[in-house]
Amino acid sequence: MITESLALLNGRIWTVDKEKPWANAIFIRGDKIAAVGSNSEIREQVTKETRVIDLDGAFAMPGFNDAHVDFYRGAVSLQSVKLGDAEDEQDFAARIRGYVQQIPPGEWVTEGNWNHENWESQRLPRKELIDPFTQSHPVIVCRMDEHISLANSLALELAGITEDTPNPAGGEIRKDPETGEPTGILVDTAQELVLSVIPEPEPDNYEAIIKQGMRHAASLGITSIQDNTTGSTLRIFQKLLRKNELTLKVNAWRPVRLLQQMKDIGMQAAFGNDMIRLGVMKIFADGSMGAGSALFFDQYTDDPSTSGIAIYSEEELTALIVQIDRAGLQVSVHAIGDKANHWALNAFQKARENNPDIKNRRHRIEHAQVVTPEDLLRFRELDIVGSVQPSHCIDDMKWAEKRIGERVKQAFLWDSFLKNKVQLAFGTDWPVAPLNPFVTLYAAVARRPIQGEPESSWFEDEKLSLEHAIECYTLGSAYAEFAENVKGSLERGKYADIVVLSQNPFQIEPKKLLNTDVLYTIVNGKIIYHEA
Repeated sequence: MITESLALLNGRIWTVDKEKPWANAIFIRGDKIAAVGSNSEIREQVTKETRVIDLDGAFAMPGFNDAHVDFYRGAVSLQSVKLGDAEDEQDFAARIRGYVQQIPPGEWVTEGNWNHENWESQRLPRKELIDPFTQSHPVIVCRMDEHISLANSLALELAGITEDTPNPAGGEIRKDPETGEPTGILVDTAQELVLSVIPEPEPDNYEAIIKQGMRHAASLGITSIQDNTTGSTLRIFQKLLRKNELTLKVNAWRPVRLLQQMKDIGMQAAFGNDMIRLGVMKIFADGSMGAGSALFFDQYTDDPSTSGIAIYSEEELTALIVQIDRAGLQVSVHAIGDKANHWALNAFQKARENNPDIKNRRHRIEHAQVVTPEDLLRFRELDIVGSVQPSHCIDDMKWAEKRIGERVKQAFLWDSFLKNKVQLAFGTDWPVAPLNPFVTLYAAVARRPIQGEPESSWFEDEKLSLEHAIECYTLGSAYAEFAENVKGSLERGKYADIVVLSQNPFQIEPKKLLNTDVLYTIVNGKIIYHEA
């Protein structure tokens, strides 16, 4: 049996291998890289059965590994109402009105990714804004950070939410101060009251949604994802793998509520194969800055009545993390505020003390947005991966100082992390932010909004070089999932996960990164996307 082979020639290839950062050609045998080198070296291995692609000087690099997505919700957002650039409340409402006119009665309206900070009023919307024309459609549309949603009256009714419904732990049902009636705004865990009553799509439709998401990912050069995976989505991923139709590699996280189940079956960190891995437990320590629910030591500058929401007490958070660590599973903690990050680090330290025999944990803090100087050093001391999403910075910089004042100096400390030898992994948090990796790279190297002010870099000292940004998005993300020995750089023996771009990002100004197209996406030596 002849093993399929593929040769990429005449390229400008950035390998992310410090020993050999640049090459002109790659030879792939089966699903692995067999050789990386000059054109003449690779041509020596080409046979008549080899497929040869002349890159004609095009730039190639390892495929992007998005270290933080909610893939199913992102795939749903591709076909849902688009609210991210709504100009004001009226535009927001008009878009929902237009969307419901195109779908059958009874169908849910979800996602949306609106941002009231972009509106002149900067007021949170209320259900009365959309109730008049959504009487036949339950609606729960999320703010861009997914920590606040607006539900219409029908959705609240289906979830049994009334003026008498108490706030769930770690969340808030916003109510009118005069009438006590819910406004439709649900914060953090309160969203689950409505999300839990949304029926799942039919299996064939569910699969179609995932496939649409995979096509979108392939068109952007994404070859691996680390995903907040539901059980239903995991079943679809497995089904696609059995049919040889899974076109990206999945590290599937499980929610902490399933910890006992994972312990009972003896699951360990990084279990699985090159296509699907398990072993990460996801836990939330707080909410988000945009929702006013990220947990800080001090009160919010623009709302001194609160310092955020703790999803768990510090004692509860510590107990959970110690349990997960003892079970040999990897911990992924969502922490944005400085107090939430501090509590998470305290818990990791306690886990090391209580479980001294466990080695190479690689626990992670997702977002790690606002971190005190003292706690930044503890990331390295405790070997915690900072799983960050640079695109959040270019959104949050527009309003973060209003929200937390001087503490913005401790936000998005990417260069400080790297200088202190903290391992960073890059992701997008899709659909909170676009899945487009070129937006992420731009944010990392420019720290400026794509449009509007400020026109200068925000806390310029924390910008990254393009070399470091690409490394975080490839080898750094692979490290975060215990996979740096098999992917993340273009080296002999590693999986052939490669992306070919329309322009060399090292030869253009940061803003032009946003105009980059993907020419080829290759996963395990197979071309899964080729620009027509």
